[in-house]
Amino acid sequence: VQLMESGGGLVQAGGSLTLACAASGFTVDVYAIGWFRQAPGKEREEVVCASRTDNNSFYAEFAMGRFAISKDIAKNTVYLQLNSLNSDDTAVYYCAAWGGCTYATGTHYLVAPNYYDMEYWGKGTLVTVSS
Repeated sequence: VQLMESGGGLVQAGGSLTLACAASGFTVDVYAIGWFRQAPGKEREEVVCASRTDNNSFYAEFAMGRFAISKDIAKNTVYLQLNSLNSDDTAVYYCAAWGGCTYATGTHYLVAPNYYDMEYWGKGTLVTVSS
């Protein structure tokens, strides 16, 4: 079982980037798949989560309207489209798989996840935004 991220790199502020999370050993439609990030000197934070059971997705406040998650079941890959990037988005981005997204009821905003629930993690891909 493996998750492998790709697509990171150097991008100018205001630019866009698409990250990919390729799964092997399981299919991406049987788990919630989320993206997390960790900036230098900061704690890991959840960016977005795609629900296992339906087409819903849930976002951190900083990601809402700028980032978008999508699944390609045929390729067994989950993508994260990053738009309007700024220097605060510089981080290592990780994908993870687990039982279900945690979000504020009635909204599409994430609440703090329980990291003990995460079953699989990728090794991350670095995104650097230059100003």
